[in-house]
Amino acid sequence: MKKQFVNLLVILLTASGLLSSCDSKTNRNYGALEFDSIPLNVTEHLFADTAKPACNLVISLAYVKQSTDESLKDSLNTYFLATCLGNEFTGMTPQEAVQQYKEQYVKNYRNDLEELYQKEEKEFGDADQRAWYSYYKYVRSQAQFYKKNLLVYHTRYEEYTGGAHGIYMDSFLNLDLRTLTPIRLDDLFADNYEEALTDLLWNQLMADNKVTTRQELEDLGYGSTGDLTPTENFYIGEKGLTFHYNVYEIAPYVMGGIEIELPYEIMAHLLNDEHKILDSVK
Repeated sequence: MKKQFVNLLVILLTASGLLSSCDSKTNRNYGALEFDSIPLNVTEHLFADTAKPACNLVISLAYVKQSTDESLKDSLNTYFLATCLGNEFTGMTPQEAVQQYKEQYVKNYRNDLEELYQKEEKEFGDADQRAWYSYYKYVRSQAQFYKKNLLVYHTRYEEYTGGAHGIYMDSFLNLDLRTLTPIRLDDLFADNYEEALTDLLWNQLMADNKVTTRQELEDLGYGSTGDLTPTENFYIGEKGLTFHYNVYEIAPYVMGGIEIELPYEIMAHLLNDEHKILDSVK
């Protein structure tokens, strides 16, 4: 009897271990990615003269430093470089790309402005013109969300090249790590979802602004610079999808970027996640 009990206990412990192992694999983050960031902050003056206007370039580039899959690491860093800096930098290491981007930015700044500045300085003096020649560009990225098979990469751009004010924008890249492909709305929703999803966006925007009609939203400025429709510039989160509209896309500059978060439960009747992408946030 005692021997039978011991055998049963061994079987139960073994089964428990197998279940625990399966659960651990199910919840493991694909590729065991580890991230790092490359910082850069440089100021360069016209004619390399500190008495002249300057450009300021600030970069904080997030990249994959380590992974259990070297090819996954390289592919992701290629995506990140293309997203943040441009396709021409994808053949480089992240460190090389940041350095090359800096050199190109400074070179373009001087090539574009030095001759014009010299001309206006001789004709008018430079006192009233300095601000128009002082450029800046900030590029900051981060791995915003990483869980199981899903990675969300966020890039923020800010730039001033003269004029009344600078411009800024946010870009989001949702990646299915199993296939290394960007996730689009068509991958998450059933056919012909656009009209119903648009209604949900309007309704959520009304709730966020505590109004009851679209006309009230339009009176506030929404929809004045572009139509409110589902945008591919969205990001996946644990509670829902957030749709990001950059300045001027659906509202004036003064209103800034607009974000509308739709919880999964109110979109359930529209979702058709046949590739189980959203399982990563459950």
